[in-house]
Amino acid sequence: DGEEGDEKKKDRELKVGDVVLALWRPEADDWREVEIKDKKKDNTLFYVHWVDFNRRLDAWITRDRIDFETTREKLRERRERVHKWGDEFTHENHDDHEGLGEADLKEHEELTKVKNVNKIQFGRYIVETWYFSPLPREIWKQGDGVIDILYVCEFTLSFYRTKEELERHQKKITIRHPPGDEIYRNGDVSVFEIDGEKAKIWCQNLCYIAKMFLDHKYLYYDVDPFLFYVVCECDTQGFHVVGYFSKEKESANAFNLACILTLPQHQRKGYGKFIISFSYALSRIEQKLGSPEKPLSDLGKVSYESFWARKLLLMLQEIRQRKDPEDRMVSIQELADNTSFTLQDIKNTLDRLQILRYSQGSYYINVNPKTLEYHLAKCGGEGVPVDPSKIHWTPHLTSDRWFR
Repeated sequence: DGEEGDEKKKDRELKVGDVVLALWRPEADDWREVEIKDKKKDNTLFYVHWVDFNRRLDAWITRDRIDFETTREKLRERRERVHKWGDEFTHENHDDHEGLGEADLKEHEELTKVKNVNKIQFGRYIVETWYFSPLPREIWKQGDGVIDILYVCEFTLSFYRTKEELERHQKKITIRHPPGDEIYRNGDVSVFEIDGEKAKIWCQNLCYIAKMFLDHKYLYYDVDPFLFYVVCECDTQGFHVVGYFSKEKESANAFNLACILTLPQHQRKGYGKFIISFSYALSRIEQKLGSPEKPLSDLGKVSYESFWARKLLLMLQEIRQRKDPEDRMVSIQELADNTSFTLQDIKNTLDRLQILRYSQGSYYINVNPKTLEYHLAKCGGEGVPVDPSKIHWTPHLTSDRWFR
């Protein structure tokens, strides 16, 4: 009895905001630093943020995985070990919140610290969510419990609390594609353009779903100034949403993409690079240079850096093979004209690859075949390719009311 009482006493000492060690991978006896974000009244479950990791991995864990005897000395030893040796599993990235003031960041983290939906059923997939999403009040409101599975119609993007409601809805629907114009079809891959002003509820619901997998976007209600480009896989059953990007109808900063998401069940299939490539294909039709809106999510940043690097390295490889030395001269402006990348994105990419040199007042690109091959190997594949000849789209004429 004495030992049990001691355990309960230790339990009661933990409060929201405390930082302790917890078991990350039991099979490896791997203890990690966590911050307690919430807890059950009976102290059996604790909602924790793994300090080394992105918030998408925040989760409820049982009390037997927590070291209730964590001391400052233990935490210091853990931090020194990470500082000295690095950590192959550290993925925390604060760029998700770049540009947010301290007060805004604190409010954002307080409001979204605990996920309100554990999983969504989307078509034939059940997908575990990563983050809180501010769903419509008729579905979830502050004070409600966590929804274990939220049922989503993959065609209308309507939300349902029970499977029976979803099945009743599915018997009635006749439209099995996004509510917009199909502007691209190549094999079983389609892209639809949807106007946020004309299909407001559908686009808002898409944003609510996206927020379950993105930690930094605030686009939920104000969808009118945006166009949504939704990528689908099509079969005899209909058009199944794979991912999307949104774009301001008129961007004062020349952004060609506001938000990008490939749904988790379709990640690692090459769709991320397809979406990025498609956004630049539209920029080329507009005869403009484009860049994504910042900040990018951690996964978005990795995808863009890989995409920019691969495209530029392949161009440099081709230029390097030209026989005439004069033809091997290239300016950053020429690279921009050929890719629709902004000058800044090109310069940043070449800097990151450490192949841009500066000498006697001018820049030059210093590459050899081995360097090119080394960097190209790290960029991964092309992804699902975009065939520009299959795009049927003309740029939109917009009015000053979209400048914000």
